[in-house]
Amino acid sequence: MLLDAAAALAVWTVVALAGPAFFFTTWLPGWMGGMILCQVQGHFEHAGGTVSHYGRLYNALFFNDGYHVEHHARPGLHWTALPQQLDTRGEVPVNTSRWPAVLRWLETSPLDTLEQLVLRSTLLQRWIVDRHSRAFSAVLDTVPADARVTVIGGGIFPRTALVLRHSLPGARITIVDRSARNIATARPLVDDRVHFIHADFSPAHAMDTDILVVPLAFNGNRSLFYAGNVAPVVIVHDWVWRRRGNASAIVSPLLLKRVNRVGA
Repeated sequence: MLLDAAAALAVWTVVALAGPAFFFTTWLPGWMGGMILCQVQGHFEHAGGTVSHYGRLYNALFFNDGYHVEHHARPGLHWTALPQQLDTRGEVPVNTSRWPAVLRWLETSPLDTLEQLVLRSTLLQRWIVDRHSRAFSAVLDTVPADARVTVIGGGIFPRTALVLRHSLPGARITIVDRSARNIATARPLVDDRVHFIHADFSPAHAMDTDILVVPLAFNGNRSLFYAGNVAPVVIVHDWVWRRRGNASAIVSPLLLKRVNRVGA
């Protein structure tokens, strides 16, 4: 280890003395970029548990680095023997990804990332609530004060619950979210009159509601909500260029987002 460090220091010294401009404009930035990629690689190899990637090209170029679950199982094993560990076990590990670790951030929803950003800024939270409040007011002009509202995936930052709690103080609001972590994040931001259900959304959740709210990040067949038979009134968050339903209002061109109302 000392020999390796000494050799690296010697190379750095020679490069810096031989070409100072090259060292500061190319060599040093390239090294810093490499360190950032190493950090990204190390993080996503272990985020959510150790993860393997079995892409042939990646493993051919990077000495079977994708066989990371196998490496953790037998750390002292030579890299050429790691694929045999998978074959002898006869099954694929649960933690696998179709992306190499350095590109695994592509699996993260950009909408969830934006939600996390909103949580860190009170100014952003106020702006988000204000824009959604105006859009909801435009599409929900005649709503009973005691309406039953079900919000799909309202965890993380519960903007819909905050908006409707203000505009419809008597509304009974239920948030259905599959993520316990998101629910735990959202719960302190609303009062105890907002109820949470930790579950995947199913049509049964819409049977006892007057208004169903669908998020932009909903993962499923969104066309079902535009059919008009899911709930008496459905509010669908959609992209700004997708105007549908009986009424529609732009939340913000900056967010590329609008809300569409289906039903009277």
